[in-house]
Amino acid sequence: MNITLVTVGKLKEKYLKQGIEEYKKRLGAYAKVNIVEVADEKAPETMSEAEMEEVKRKEGERILAQINPDAFVITLEIDGKMLSSEQLAKKLDELATYGKSKVVFVIGGSLGISEDVQKRSDLGLSFSKMTFPHQLMRLVLLEQVYRSFRINRGEPYHK
Repeated sequence: MNITLVTVGKLKEKYLKQGIEEYKKRLGAYAKVNIVEVADEKAPETMSEAEMEEVKRKEGERILAQINPDAFVITLEIDGKMLSSEQLAKKLDELATYGKSKVVFVIGGSLGISEDVQKRSDLGLSFSKMTFPHQLMRLVLLEQVYRSFRINRGEPYHK
C-alpha cells in the first residue's frame, strides 16, 4: 500500500520530526509512506470570514495538486466520522483488498481545509471534537496507521 500524507506547512519542532521519522521507519515494513508538505498561506492574525475562506482556497489548490486522481482520499476534519483504531484498521484493509492501494491523508492548515478539498475527499475522519495543532496530527495519524497495520496482521501492539 502507498500512503501519502499531504500536509500544510513546514514541520519545525524537533521532537515531532523525531516521532514522525520513527513511525515512518516502523511503517516501512507494511507500506510505502510519503509526506508532502505544501506551503501555508501567509495570513494576518485577525481576518474576516472572506479572508479565511481565501486562505483555505489557496491552500486547498496546493493540496489538490498533490493528489493522484485514482487515490482514496481521507481528510482530517473536526466534523468528520470518528472511528476506533479497529475500525480504521478495517477500512485500510478493505481499501487494500478492493484495489485501492493509494491512500492519501490530508491534514489542512490552521484554518482547516477548503470546500474543494472536502468535495474531493472520500472519507472525512475526525480524531476528536477537540482542536489539535495540525503539526501534532501528523504524528498521531502515523501512529494510528501503524497501529492499523499491526491490528490487521494480528500482531501485538494495539492493547
